Amino acid sequence: MIDPRLLRDDPDLIRAAQAKRGLSASVVDEALAADEARRAAIADFERLRAEQKQLGKLIPRAQGDEKAALLEQTKTLAAQVKAAESAQGAAEDVWNAAIRAIPNPAADDAPAGGEDDYVVLETVGTPRDFASEGFEPRDHVELGKILGAIDLERGAKVSGSRFYFLTGVGAELEFALVNLAMEQAREAGFTQVIAPSLVKPRAMEGTGFLDQAADDVYRIEGEEMYLVGTSEVAMAAYHSDEILDGASLPRRYAAFSPCFRKEAGSHGKDTKGIIRVHWFDKVEMFVYTTLEDAEAEHERLLGWEKEFLDKLELAYRVIDTAAGDLGPSAKRKFDCEAWIPTQGKYRELTSTSNCTDFQARRLDIRGRFPSAGSGQAPEQRQPEVRPVATLNGTLTAIPRTIVAILETHQQPDGSVRVPKALQKWLGREVLEPVAAATGLGG
Repeated sequence: MIDPRLLRDDPDLIRAAQAKRGLSASVVDEALAADEARRAAIADFERLRAEQKQLGKLIPRAQGDEKAALLEQTKTLAAQVKAAESAQGAAEDVWNAAIRAIPNPAADDAPAGGEDDYVVLETVGTPRDFASEGFEPRDHVELGKILGAIDLERGAKVSGSRFYFLTGVGAELEFALVNLAMEQAREAGFTQVIAPSLVKPRAMEGTGFLDQAADDVYRIEGEEMYLVGTSEVAMAAYHSDEILDGASLPRRYAAFSPCFRKEAGSHGKDTKGIIRVHWFDKVEMFVYTTLEDAEAEHERLLGWEKEFLDKLELAYRVIDTAAGDLGPSAKRKFDCEAWIPTQGKYRELTSTSNCTDFQARRLDIRGRFPSAGSGQAPEQRQPEVRPVATLNGTLTAIPRTIVAILETHQQPDGSVRVPKALQKWLGREVLEPVAAATGLGG
């Protein structure tokens, strides 16, 4: 959630942030009213509680009718205190709901608008010109069959639509991508993690996913558990309710986990192949750092994502996502989109978001830092405890990465050249067909 002081001190800034996302500013007024009501309820409760304590001091010294009157007054006041306490709790609940309804204000540099209002920051590499090579590229579905790498029919038979099996070199390719991603993360100083895919409601709510995409989240019926759509959820909650040593920041984790998404609202979109599926594996970077270093860390995460795509020898572009297309937790988000030859367009492969202290406030994750107070010797200053910043970034989301590799590096006979960085993990330079290729060009 946002810093309440920001709402109180500069509500117009929050109203402008809502407008930049294309959202109503009414939540700002509702939160301000809820804050005022909460403060009034607290003051009322404290006033009555003070009266109750004062009355309690008078009773031992009173006698006769005076004592009886005071005892009767105590009963009345006790009922009022109880009612005031209940009203305070209700006001707190309304306030918490109101402040949590306000998303993280987008960065000043983030484009305004919706999904189509992104800004292209950089284009890396040139999409391959298959026409000049004399053959028509096959899509990843056909290549998957030729290579014995993707089995969509049995995926649908076993689990339903938008499920699949990776078989043979398809499975090997996943392991190679995970190994390459983890190797890069380790060399960059990340701690490797295998993260759970089932989490409690607080983890899901604390990361903003029940606000952002509740319809896209799988809930386990009969249990207070959710299947994550990204290991960001588990990793954000990893240090929940903890105070971290500021000197230990940044803390960088690279987490592998299966991810599950209902793909609600995607009816008719990407129904063919493994571009948009209900389950996939992913390696996600997650960082805890200071608010002061969050923007620089965001650029570093983007740099690591680009490094990984460069190793896969893909053509891609980097976009600055518009405010209206950000999740509620993100202040700014960069997407790396790879060129998919048979679709003739760029598709998202990775993204990285700076969530500042939004998730940390919800999950009560703070850091202990040396005080910057003046007038005292450093050893006399009390440490300062304040929320940290959280950031996330995808290193590899397996299915889409496989799509980009197969389609980009395919050859006329249906084989696929293996990017040099993956060759040590796959033990070969080319993925050879195991089924007859048809419709050869050239």
